[in-house]
Amino acid sequence: MTHTITLIPGDGIGPEVTEAVVRILKASGVSIDWDTHVAGVRAFERSGDALPVELVDSIRRNKVALKGPVTTPIGHGFTSVNVGLRKALDLYANLRPVWNLPGVEARFQNVDLVIVRENTEDLYAGLEHEVVPGVVESLKIITERASTRIAHFAFKHAVRHKRRKVTSIHKANIMKLSDGLFIDCVRRAARDYIDVQYEERIVDAACMQLVMHPEQFDVLVLPNLYGDIVSDLCAGLVGGLGVVGAANLGSEMAVFEAVHGSAPDIAGKNLANPTALLLSAVLMLRHIDEGLAADRVMAALGSVLTEKKVRTRDLGGTASTLEFADAVARALQAGVPATAI
Repeated sequence: MTHTITLIPGDGIGPEVTEAVVRILKASGVSIDWDTHVAGVRAFERSGDALPVELVDSIRRNKVALKGPVTTPIGHGFTSVNVGLRKALDLYANLRPVWNLPGVEARFQNVDLVIVRENTEDLYAGLEHEVVPGVVESLKIITERASTRIAHFAFKHAVRHKRRKVTSIHKANIMKLSDGLFIDCVRRAARDYIDVQYEERIVDAACMQLVMHPEQFDVLVLPNLYGDIVSDLCAGLVGGLGVVGAANLGSEMAVFEAVHGSAPDIAGKNLANPTALLLSAVLMLRHIDEGLAADRVMAALGSVLTEKKVRTRDLGGTASTLEFADAVARALQAGVPATAI
């Protein structure tokens, strides 16, 4: 079977890590017809639109996309392509598994947790205005509908993957109405999943516990802003944003993306580590029912990382982006035994 998938190379190092991952997926034997579209700076310079309608239509048609990092200007310029895609396609759940990769040094070992982040509202709704000069107001939007569906997503994920516990993260001691509504929705959802333990943590206390004893957490469900912050914090536990993948999921469509930035300082130098986007692609393979190929890719990646012969600069080596990709592809073709992750 041939899968038609939208490919968004992105900005900066995006085209390089995307090319590397495409090479590895080809070596996996999965047949993919890539429908390539630009977004971000490249699209804005070409047409004045950072999120072209042709790209959105492609994802609506193909249902699945793989996206490299896209630049988001800070304090000016066009709005976030990532946020725009989530809104346009109702990709309401951001899923980020965080675990230790073999051969990758990290501050903690035996980390194995999943961040489930609500993806469509909260302060990321972008509803801001200047009240008077020097005073800006930003509206935090929390709805029962969005909070309830992300809660059920988290519990269903826990059940499907035999996870033991769901922790909701909030600041309802201060934001009693907005975060209060969020945790009330999660509490009600929890009643439908009696085999999954449920607990709640205030976000600042949760962050402290994560950097002291991350092993106590399993599935974390959070509103949008906290989810963005905590998911990057958790990436730091296992080696950084370069070694974790992510998925943006809706009821009909899915976009799998690298969670790191576009790194313009090393763009075009063939230095970037493609592992983060590769891990996102593994999530994509499982989503399109290519689980065996996903297992084989993970086994090949683990083999290369464990041998420590071919490593990119961020992991202490000297290999280029494509040299690392070719090493993983060779391990795939050599038939490294597949192990379920």
